[in-house]
Amino acid sequence: KATVSVLYCLSVNLKMSKIQPALLMESINTVLTHAASKKRSFQESVELHVNLKNYDTQKDKRFSGSIPLPNVARPRLTVCCIGDAYHYERAQKSGIPAMNIEDLKKLNKNKKLVKKMCAGYDAFIASDTLIKTIPRVVGPHMNRCGKFPTPVSQGDDLQAKITDMQSTIKFQLKKVLNLGVVVGHVGMDDQQLRQNTLKSINFLVSLLKKNWQNIKSLYLKSTFGPPQRLY
Repeated sequence: KATVSVLYCLSVNLKMSKIQPALLMESINTVLTHAASKKRSFQESVELHVNLKNYDTQKDKRFSGSIPLPNVARPRLTVCCIGDAYHYERAQKSGIPAMNIEDLKKLNKNKKLVKKMCAGYDAFIASDTLIKTIPRVVGPHMNRCGKFPTPVSQGDDLQAKITDMQSTIKFQLKKVLNLGVVVGHVGMDDQQLRQNTLKSINFLVSLLKKNWQNIKSLYLKSTFGPPQRLY
């Protein structure tokens, strides 16, 4: 185990050696300073933008991977619980938006109504006892919207599950060689952003077939701020 741990640490250090620590901290502080100088009516996100190279999206396997970050990256991510009697009651007591199967039946598999429901929340969780029932009640529309619920069991803490979802990011290569993910927000301090950014980059590099050789450039920016080049 010790040998594996040491090898993993060496691997991480080698992968991360491409990012200069001083440049990373300077970029983070520039992002935070710019956001503080132009206060918005909402909290800006901090985004990592990636440009890839030496990748053929037609021939090469398109990667997809998710990873939880050390600090909550998307606190404004709204999640609704589709619950059985147990989870519905727990959600309501916790102040979590909730629906039950009867609420879904009222949509009558109407595509417009289901899409409207999906548009009201960023994500959904659902009792594991209902997961197979939901497609029969609402049709395929939740899945097509990319909002099919994440299952929860009776032993799960609903709020902890939502916090996990708010902390998790996903890298997915589609038809273009540009990726963007939210790694934090301007309400975080520089160390929290440093931790989230490094873990995000390290994970992305591990997904690429040639690791750093597939990275053309990396930028960090707030929602409305200018991009800061990291690599």
